[in-house]
Amino acid sequence: MRLKKHYSSREVAVLTGLSARQLQWWDARRLFIPAIRSHRTEAGGFTERRYTPVDVLELQVLADLRRRGFSVSQLRRLLSALRDVFGIRLYEAIGDGGPMSLFVAGDQLYARTADGRVFNMDRPSEPLLMLGEELSLRPLVARERRKRRTGSRKL
Repeated sequence: MRLKKHYSSREVAVLTGLSARQLQWWDARRLFIPAIRSHRTEAGGFTERRYTPVDVLELQVLADLRRRGFSVSQLRRLLSALRDVFGIRLYEAIGDGGPMSLFVAGDQLYARTADGRVFNMDRPSEPLLMLGEELSLRPLVARERRKRRTGSRKL
């Protein structure tokens, strides 16, 4: 992906798999606010929302979580816990090297801090004492949406 200063809603939709309508709905409900919000022009139309590369990275993760079955309210709780409890943005918890790493196990999200504490993101106020061995944690990473193949397939 070639980095730009800002991405339009259409470009973000292609990169994430979210629809422009979803992005508009998320903005209106204040789930995810773009870097530059839409506003009325002198001609009576509206400008297009604009997103930063960090916004696109975070939206790729949120889109992936939606495809895995996470609800909008779960996404809202995740973003608010990261912001309010840990004082970070989602991009700081994607992959290694940040103050925290996010993991998925079924329909649950977990976070591991740099000092090794693990939190269930549904109840992030206290670290877990232990994790069960049957719990397989997969790191949460940002992925560009795969393009669908077009054309006929031979059987």
